[in-house]
Amino acid sequence: MSPISTLEALSAPLRALRLLALDFPHLPAPVVHVTAIYPDRLALSLHEQDGGFAAFEAWRTVLGIEPDAVDFHVQCNHRTGVLTAQTVYDGADIELTGYTQVPDGARLSGVGAA
Repeated sequence: MSPISTLEALSAPLRALRLLALDFPHLPAPVVHVTAIYPDRLALSLHEQDGGFAAFEAWRTVLGIEPDAVDFHVQCNHRTGVLTAQTVYDGADIELTGYTQVPDGARLSGVGAA
């Protein structure tokens, strides 16, 4: 991977973000990450506190990601549930990640720890 030196090199993820903002302004605002290290990637992460993934699901739906293409695991001693999925949108590689707190009574043991 060669270093990039101009903002133009990030045009794919920035263009995708602009289109998403125009086409889906009603969606929950994600944490957005664009980096010169992966110039074609637009990373969107959603942090929910209620034990659900409603914001992630809204984004998954508009991005056309099939439910079976989503990976689930838990981290932080089974306190955080994580959904991840990837797709391409307007020439950008989209990395969608959702985080939520796992309710105390629903915590798993020995499954998907990271």
